[in-house]
Amino acid sequence: MELTTVWFLLIALLWTGYFVLEGFDFGVGILLPFLGKDESDRRTILATIGPVWDGNEVWLIVAGGATFAAFPEWYATLFSGFYLPLFLILVALILRGVAIEYRGKSDSPRGWDRAMFFGSLLPAFLWGVAFANIVRGVPLDADHEYTGTLLTLLNPYALLGGLATLALFTLHGSLFLTLRTTGDLRTRAAALTRALALAALVAGGLFLVITQLITGKPATWISAAVAAAGIVISLAATLRNRDGWAFAASAVAIIAVTVTLFGNLWPNVMPALNPANSLTVHNASSTPYTLTVMTWVAVIFTPVVLAYQGWTYWVFRRRITQHRV
Repeated sequence: MELTTVWFLLIALLWTGYFVLEGFDFGVGILLPFLGKDESDRRTILATIGPVWDGNEVWLIVAGGATFAAFPEWYATLFSGFYLPLFLILVALILRGVAIEYRGKSDSPRGWDRAMFFGSLLPAFLWGVAFANIVRGVPLDADHEYTGTLLTLLNPYALLGGLATLALFTLHGSLFLTLRTTGDLRTRAAALTRALALAALVAGGLFLVITQLITGKPATWISAAVAAAGIVISLAATLRNRDGWAFAASAVAIIAVTVTLFGNLWPNVMPALNPANSLTVHNASSTPYTLTVMTWVAVIFTPVVLAYQGWTYWVFRRRITQHRV
């Protein structure tokens, strides 16, 4: 297997890990004003992601760094053409991180709660918009420079992609809260799952069907079907009080959606509306020497990072018992 293929797969894996782990962080933040009836509820909700949210964001940093090193042309075109959406995502992530850290130190936490909500909602929506445009293709010139505008990115298909990721991440967050809390809070999160599962199935299903009709490959029809099945199974498991299975099924759905998008993208990394101007794994990659060095670094350090993060989740695996204040 060529190293360009290896690094395309590794970057896809990094984005998959980011969406699965940060996805429930986004969902928890979005649901904070809806499930947090009082201060005790809100503290409990935030406590579920308190030990892990910053570690989850590392996947994004590594994905961006890997893209820069392995496919510098892809990185340059993506971050110049998608500058404003990615800037908004960055601002939202900073706002969310500050809200988590400063909320407990403030006498008026309501403002931080709103920051947490919008700092979670905006990335959950804009990541879908960004990846929908990447898979569909954008206007690039012969020098691989983006020639569109912000309105070009806000096309109906991309907005549907944003709604799909927003619904899917919110569902993932509600299932995480169902898994990690007890009592009335857990009951309300489980009840909300029913409506969220329907929204995710409709928005996500429509988005994937259109994606398959536009850019689909035979194999990715299977992953698209797995995504839909994951949402249905998560709902069925929740109704049976099988919280662990429900959360796992939701994670499988997110994995399947990401596999569908990257599977349809290959061998391009940034398709152009004019196929002659598209960036591929070959014309966007670094030198073979650079990819070789990076591969050895990844082989050595990736297992260490995975083991550490797995240990973190194992330590904080128990449900959080709510204490009234």
